[in-house]
Amino acid sequence: MTDQKQIARRLLDVAGDTYASQAGIRLADKPSPLYQLLVLSVLLSTRIKADIAVAAGRELFKATMKTPRKMLDATWQQRVDALGKGHYVRYDESTATALGEGAELLLDKYNGDLRKLREAADGDVGKLRELLQEVPRLGPVGADIFCREAQEVWPELRPYLDRKALDGADKVGLPADVRQLARLAGDNVARLAAGLVRVSLDKGLAKEVHPAA
Repeated sequence: MTDQKQIARRLLDVAGDTYASQAGIRLADKPSPLYQLLVLSVLLSTRIKADIAVAAGRELFKATMKTPRKMLDATWQQRVDALGKGHYVRYDESTATALGEGAELLLDKYNGDLRKLREAADGDVGKLRELLQEVPRLGPVGADIFCREAQEVWPELRPYLDRKALDGADKVGLPADVRQLARLAGDNVARLAAGLVRVSLDKGLAKEVHPAA
C-alpha cells in the first residue's frame, strides 16, 4: 500500500492537472465555468490531441464565449476563427456548428444553466450521462470527460473513474479498482482521474510516474 501511495502522489505531482485547470477554467458550481467545462469536453471528444483541444478552448474563452448566450451570439465565423487560433483546424467548421447548436439546446432546455440539467438527473449518474449526450458532439467519451472533471464540484459523481482512468492505473502499477483508487486519492479524485487518463495516453509520462510502467 505504501508503494501505491507513493505512486499516487507521484502521479498527482507529474500529471495531476485537470483539463479544466489547464484550460484556465476556475471550476465551480456556477453556470459559466460549468458551461466552459462542457465546451472543453466537446473539444476533447474529437480524435485530436488533448493539448490542441485545450488550446482551442482557451481561445474560445478568450473571445468571451464563456456562456451559452455568448456562444450563440458569436457568429459561426468567429467560432471558426477562435478554434483556428488554437490549431483545432481539422474539425473547426463542424465543431463551430455543433457549439452553436449545443448552446441553443442548453438555452432552450435549461435556460443556459447546467445546474438545471443536474437537477433533472436527480442524483442518478447514468441519467446525467444520458442528458449530457443530448448535447451535439458530446457522446459517451465526452460525457465521461465532463463527469471526471465535474466530480470536483458535484459530489454525487465521486468517485468517477471510468475505463480510461482504470487503464491508466494498470499502466503505472495502481489497482484498477474504483474504491481502492478513491482511497488513494483522498480529496483529489478529479486530479487523480485526470492523471490516470494522461498516463493511459502517454507511455513516456507513464514511465515518468513509474519507471517500470
